[in-house]
Amino acid sequence: MANNLTLKDKISTVFKQMFTIKSADELISASKHSELKKTLNAFDLIILGIGAVVGTGIFTIIGIAAQGGDGGVAAGPSLTISMVIAAIACVFSALCYSEFASMIPVAGSAYTYTYATMGEFMAWMVGWILMLEYAIGNITVASAWTGYFMQLLKGFEHVLPNWLVNPPIWLINDYRTSLAICSKEGLNPHDVMPYLFGVIPVSINVPAIAIVLILTLLLVKGVKESTKVATIMVGVNLFIIMSFIIVGSFYVKPENWTPFAPNGFEGIFMGAFIIFFAYIGFDAISTAAEETKNPQRDLPIGILGTLFLCTVLYVSAALVLTGMVNYQAIDIQAPIASAMRFVGHNKLAGLISVGALAGLTSVLLVYQLGTTRILYAISRDRFIPKGLRRVHRHNRTPYVLTWLSAIVVILGSLVMDLKISAELCNFGTFLSFIIVCAAVMILRKTEPDKPRAFKVPCVPLFPILGIVMSGGLMLYSMTSLKTSSIWFVAWLVGGVLIYAFYGYGQKRLEEKRKKFYLREKDN
Repeated sequence: MANNLTLKDKISTVFKQMFTIKSADELISASKHSELKKTLNAFDLIILGIGAVVGTGIFTIIGIAAQGGDGGVAAGPSLTISMVIAAIACVFSALCYSEFASMIPVAGSAYTYTYATMGEFMAWMVGWILMLEYAIGNITVASAWTGYFMQLLKGFEHVLPNWLVNPPIWLINDYRTSLAICSKEGLNPHDVMPYLFGVIPVSINVPAIAIVLILTLLLVKGVKESTKVATIMVGVNLFIIMSFIIVGSFYVKPENWTPFAPNGFEGIFMGAFIIFFAYIGFDAISTAAEETKNPQRDLPIGILGTLFLCTVLYVSAALVLTGMVNYQAIDIQAPIASAMRFVGHNKLAGLISVGALAGLTSVLLVYQLGTTRILYAISRDRFIPKGLRRVHRHNRTPYVLTWLSAIVVILGSLVMDLKISAELCNFGTFLSFIIVCAAVMILRKTEPDKPRAFKVPCVPLFPILGIVMSGGLMLYSMTSLKTSSIWFVAWLVGGVLIYAFYGYGQKRLEEKRKKFYLREKDN
């Protein structure tokens, strides 16, 4: 019978299968068989959220957005407005995440929510896009971690051996950065970097690789243990940031806030796009849904609490930074530490390097946690090999996926352009936010009576505002970020090809296995 189907019928069948949804009840039922350990509460979730959000923004991105970086458009003191715009763009999406997280407390974040509303193809594509947000974003953060680590070592210049304080550039940078340093300083790369076969430059970011491996071992040990370490890191981080805000406020010169918006709306909107990278970690909270004791109550508290606290810290730090130093003189590598040195507080500047390391370490930890939990959900649905979902017998953590994500970050840190990886991360986040906002409206129509522990107010207005703001920032930035836009489209095409040649076939095999099992059970 199947062989007699017309081409039109076959195409219709394929499309029907591609957009087959998994109901909220099916997803929750599958998660009840999860091997992951439920250990997290609302406080743990907020710690994970702050750990994912605060470090990158205040210690690295804030300087690039204010000063403009290489050829970028500077926001200047109006960075505070950029931050509010980015926060507003996030808050509508955060409300949508909160509704889904309380309704479908399942690992996978936006991937899972999309499966419940738009079907398997769109779910796979969102999962593929989330890899940009977490795995690729982790590469950027790992490289920033190296920068602050080397700054900290330089503070012990007279104590530590010179080979440790001033190592060769090829041991602390990716090869692109090493070549850029050689070009800037007029050095011959062949004199300062080893070459394989005299052709291929070798450059290995050893500190970045080391911290990724250490955090991988910690995540394999257990999510509760990882949260305890994150709590210590966040505590150090918040103490340092509050110290900067309080001490720095005494050195603010209002004349540094003039002109407030040196590049007008273009600077403000580009600042919002850049700083958006620092906000994206809040959705990592929803990836830990299956490890939360009371997800219906605690997940919304964690998501919205994180966004509010981090916005207050961001705006306060930006006001103080741009008031202490003229925006054109801000150091984009270490903006907070250099501002303290600028006003003569060298000891506090040294402590800020410690806080930056703590903050960036917590970001790396939460990003890798998010990566593995999304991959866990994708593997459960057979879009990637089921064997990868193997859980550690004693620790009850997905150790195979944890190591796999670490290998991806390590390999990426060797070859990826860091600026493009950060921009790709943003594009992925914008698109996933847009889809989650749309998914809330769809589920309100398809399952209006489904119990919701948390509900987005003013539907459809708030989800539409989330779509408009995230979509607007994304499209606006794509007009000027041509290279990363092309790579983003290429990433999407790659996702379609993986689904077409692997994922679709695996899903059909899974359906056949289920039918066979049910038939055997009936017999």
